[in-house]
Amino acid sequence: VQLQAYGGGFVQAGGSLRLSCAASAHIKGYYTMGWFRQRPGKEREFVAVISQSGRRRNYADSVKGRFTISRDDARNTAYLQMTSLNAEDTAVYYCAARDTEPIYANAQNYPYWGQGTLVTVSS
Repeated sequence: VQLQAYGGGFVQAGGSLRLSCAASAHIKGYYTMGWFRQRPGKEREFVAVISQSGRRRNYADSVKGRFTISRDDARNTAYLQMTSLNAEDTAVYYCAARDTEPIYANAQNYPYWGQGTLVTVSS
């Protein structure tokens, strides 16, 4: 499956942004979808994941309560709704997929990756 992330941009602190990840194949029942990010000078880190079924979600502590991951299987698209953004959220955001139900925070468990989309939050 090929993934394309988009929706990044420039936003002021406290603002919101929604990222989308479009898949080239049907994702319903097949793919667990995840979001990762790489902040300037940092390693890539886990942000959020939603299972194949959509019944399970997991978030990094740094984004809990502010970010929401969702999926629209009819559109083969996963989303990351980001609210209350702050400068620490500035990063390149990547979507990723794995073809099993378990949800993992380790990027090594995801064989499929999209290109990144840049989110810049001004303070």
